[in-house]
Amino acid sequence: MKHLTEGNKMFLSVMVIFAIYAVIFILFEDFERYFLPPAREINEWHMVLFSFVVMVCLSIVLLRYARRMDERISREQADKQNRMRRELTQNISHELKTPVASILGYTETILAHPDMEQEMQRQFIERTQSQAQRLTSLLQDISTLNRMDYAADMIKHERVDVSHIVSDIIQETGLDVAKKQMNVRNHLPQDIIIYGNPSLIYSIFRNLMDNAIKYAGEGTTVEINAHRSEGKWHFTFADDGAGLNADHLPRIFERFYRIDKGRSRALGGTGLGLAIVKNAVQLHGGVIEAHSSPGQGLQFNFSLSE
Repeated sequence: MKHLTEGNKMFLSVMVIFAIYAVIFILFEDFERYFLPPAREINEWHMVLFSFVVMVCLSIVLLRYARRMDERISREQADKQNRMRRELTQNISHELKTPVASILGYTETILAHPDMEQEMQRQFIERTQSQAQRLTSLLQDISTLNRMDYAADMIKHERVDVSHIVSDIIQETGLDVAKKQMNVRNHLPQDIIIYGNPSLIYSIFRNLMDNAIKYAGEGTTVEINAHRSEGKWHFTFADDGAGLNADHLPRIFERFYRIDKGRSRALGGTGLGLAIVKNAVQLHGGVIEAHSSPGQGLQFNFSLSE
């Protein structure tokens, strides 16, 4: 019944229940009869015929209702998808406007003032480059999410050394970690191997690390742990930073959801990092959840299938 619609599942379930009822309570008449003798009396044949007619009528009514149910569910799903697409398009448009407007503003100012001091001109060029990098990151994140949404079957899987990837990420982010006077404690066992996509596995841990660097606060500690159970690796990625209010936790994996919009943009976030993490985890047969409270840090628990 895996590929049946909800309406067809309901229809078949009711009909099976009715058929069982008819066999037990009508044909056999009671529970003490252990075999089905020939129906000799006319009332027994009437009962069989009546049961058959009722079943046919019931099946017609239920089939019509099942079709209407499927149509209603399809309409609701289509409306929901259209609404999500509109919201996503609006969010993307809004997020793209800021760096594009900044780039245009800086370049127009430079072109309109050819005699601008060299130091001021350099500052404008640096700001333009920063906004261009932000725009590039945003487009890359959107492309990654689209690939997982619409071309998941085309994403190649291979043996991935998660331990090696995490070690590389810690080295890559070393300067940023040092600037914030943070500590990273990597307790992962050696040679954690899973069958997955290297790029997406990298995105999971890189986005979590970047998120901790940006928002955990100075002098905080990040701890990464893992254990193996029932064909999956279970990871914990936690910091002891400022944490979040419980109201934000159900929504932090939503696309473009920001706790503090101004602060997030100032720190260079695209608003898509945790959405990528969630989708990538699910694509690898796992689940992810976040736990936090103010002043108690933020912890992510997630699993990845081997």
